[in-house]
Amino acid sequence: MGRNGPNFLRLVSLGLLLGAAVLFFFQLIAFSRERANLPEGLTIAGVPVGGMSKPSALERLLQTYSTPVELLYEGERIALSPSQVGFQVDTEAMLAGGELARTNTDFWSGFWDFLWDRPGDPQSVPLRAEYSRPQLETVLRDIAARYDEPALPSQPIPGSAEFLAGSPGRVLDVGRAVELVGEVLGAPGDRRVNLPVFESQASRPALPTLEILLKQNIDVEAFDGLAVIYVRDLRTGEELHFGYYLNQDISVSPDIAFDAGSTIKVGIATAFYRYFDEPLDAEATRWLVEMITQSGNDPANWLMERIDFAHGPVAVTESLAELGLENSYIVAWFENPRRFTTPAQLIAASPPATPANQRLDINTRPNQLNQTTASDLGTLLGDLYGCAKGGGALLAAFPDQLRPAECARILDLLSQNRIAWLIEASVPDGTRVAHKHGWTQSPLDFISDAGIVYSPGGDYVVSIFMWDDREMVWEPTAALFAQLGRAVYNYFNPPASG
Repeated sequence: MGRNGPNFLRLVSLGLLLGAAVLFFFQLIAFSRERANLPEGLTIAGVPVGGMSKPSALERLLQTYSTPVELLYEGERIALSPSQVGFQVDTEAMLAGGELARTNTDFWSGFWDFLWDRPGDPQSVPLRAEYSRPQLETVLRDIAARYDEPALPSQPIPGSAEFLAGSPGRVLDVGRAVELVGEVLGAPGDRRVNLPVFESQASRPALPTLEILLKQNIDVEAFDGLAVIYVRDLRTGEELHFGYYLNQDISVSPDIAFDAGSTIKVGIATAFYRYFDEPLDAEATRWLVEMITQSGNDPANWLMERIDFAHGPVAVTESLAELGLENSYIVAWFENPRRFTTPAQLIAASPPATPANQRLDINTRPNQLNQTTASDLGTLLGDLYGCAKGGGALLAAFPDQLRPAECARILDLLSQNRIAWLIEASVPDGTRVAHKHGWTQSPLDFISDAGIVYSPGGDYVVSIFMWDDREMVWEPTAALFAQLGRAVYNYFNPPASG
């Protein structure tokens, strides 16, 4: 019994050692098999692949990133396959990163952690992928072409000065959508995008639509004289310019010469500020106010006298010519031709030949000493508007002689010219209108008014000149004039869509 005891203990010890060795090798084999796979806690491109073999991880990655992206256009579902936009994942590089994470830990230290069931630190490999932005833009533009609903512009009511409200539309923001879809293409989950769609506001119709409406108004009122209308959108620079005579189109290239009347006083004020700077003396200030707001002829003569005592009107004409207003001039004093006493002055006062007054197809019999056109006067007003804002043709032509504040002063004076007729009668009360008018007293064969209208829908120039070889009656003619101006105002300020 005593002799057998040590043998038994020896056998037990040997058994334990053998069991430990077997267990060790069993755990070693288990660890080796586990180590052959990607490490636990590893994510590649946001996809959990820990403990998976590389082929299995590859399959999962491809399956995840080949899943279509669901695009939602205001509830409409559109499936976008990643292959449509050339989306490709660089699986080789990402799996190489996973392999590096697997082999980065020392074998025996990793085995020791395995024996004690201690998980390693989570590791991740970022997504490496690319797609074709041009292809994605093409796909999104195709979607926009199918699902966008363009806004409908306001439409004129034929034969009236009114417009019907347009209707808003919906438009895909393709640029923003590219960014959002690009982000989701690289996301392993929640592959859904609410496409950015915004409401597009109803727009104005094209200017030729306004031209048609204006001609319809002239026809409805049975006016068969000459009407020349010039409109400029001061935000975009777009222009409308046409002539209508005997209810038929007439060319305005070149424009048609009219008696300038008092409208030439806009040119006189502009030329005066070319030669004299603010602050003006009290006398010159009073003359400017009276010339513009009261249409005073004597103040106009006195201001031209200040510019050049003998040749003031000619100096004004030269300034207009330097601005490219080739059809506008004044070569005599208002109601005072006796000032031209010398032969040289009489020659200077002879009526210039302009493209407008040399036309043979139409003749409004304008004053030979004082002429302009609808487009010249409208252009000058647009130039004053640009100058007041620090740019435009006036400052380019007279960079060291005119200042924005002086142009703004002229527009302020024109805004104080209140007559309650013509353009003023075409706009809502309280609307600022910087304008100058002119007409003949008897017979009434010519009416003009040109101004800048400051409106909520945008500032614009409107210049309307009307003439008839038969005497016109003031009330119906002025009413038609206001109707035409109202149509222009409503074009820039259509009713809001419901």
